Amino acid sequence: MGLVKMRLKKNGIGDTVFDSINAVLLLCLMIVTLYPFINTAAVSLNQATDTTLGSTFLWPRKPTWYNYQTIFKDHTIYHAFLISVLRTVIGTVTSVFCTAMLAYTISRKDFVLRKPISMIFVFTMYFSGGLIPVYMLIKNVHLTNSFWVYIIPGLVGAFNLIVIRSSIEGLPESLVESAKMDGANDFTVFIRIILPLSMPAIATVALFVAVGQWNSWFDTFLYNSSKINLSTLQYELMKKLQSANLSIGGSATSAFVNSKNMSSNIVTPTSIRAAITMLATVPILVVYPFLQKYFVKGLTLGGVKE
Repeated sequence: MGLVKMRLKKNGIGDTVFDSINAVLLLCLMIVTLYPFINTAAVSLNQATDTTLGSTFLWPRKPTWYNYQTIFKDHTIYHAFLISVLRTVIGTVTSVFCTAMLAYTISRKDFVLRKPISMIFVFTMYFSGGLIPVYMLIKNVHLTNSFWVYIIPGLVGAFNLIVIRSSIEGLPESLVESAKMDGANDFTVFIRIILPLSMPAIATVALFVAVGQWNSWFDTFLYNSSKINLSTLQYELMKKLQSANLSIGGSATSAFVNSKNMSSNIVTPTSIRAAITMLATVPILVVYPFLQKYFVKGLTLGGVKE
């Protein structure tokens, strides 16, 4: 008790007020951040016709799984989910590895082309060939109607390359020099020294790439729309959302008016949109805590002192 009183006297009233204001602001920020997600989950689990009446905030007033059942009635969703998982896992692993190798190469001061190659990648961040030239390029290299169109074009990203290169350049050069004096080649140095010590940047880039791969649907629309076995979850959900907006909007209201007994078996664009949002978001939310733990572990591994 005496220690607590001494600490309170030391902190003073000003510090206590400051901490209280910070706590209130952080609480408000947490509420503002979590409310849209909780509200979307409540709408997705609520009867569609009841949602149209409003006042669905944090809990579904008339719980139902029918919104999700409507989505999962189409069995192509399951195969599309598998394709999305495969492209996310394979795309993230290959992209991070290739980007890290290139970042290590252009971070070496004895590499004579490091500046020209870096400038080329930076140039691509500001200027693009456009949609049609990119499509023609993908078509000419025979990547259309192929699973690898999800992987190869995004192997190296300019922004991700800069992030990892900056992390590698911040490492002590003596680590690389001592490893080479012991007989290690560049690939051994990269695998055993550079990768473990660059885990904070690599974990960050992995998160960026994984979210981008998981949420991507436009490349499916451009290159694989004719191949149902290569369709992704996001593309299938997008098609369902479009069909809901076009055909369900008016019919749901009329059905609700004409037959109250059928109101529990009706979906609306709002309910479908909420269910689709949850299906697209939950997998990333499940994976993120594990990646965050790995990120913190990478920070510990990256703590090098000379």
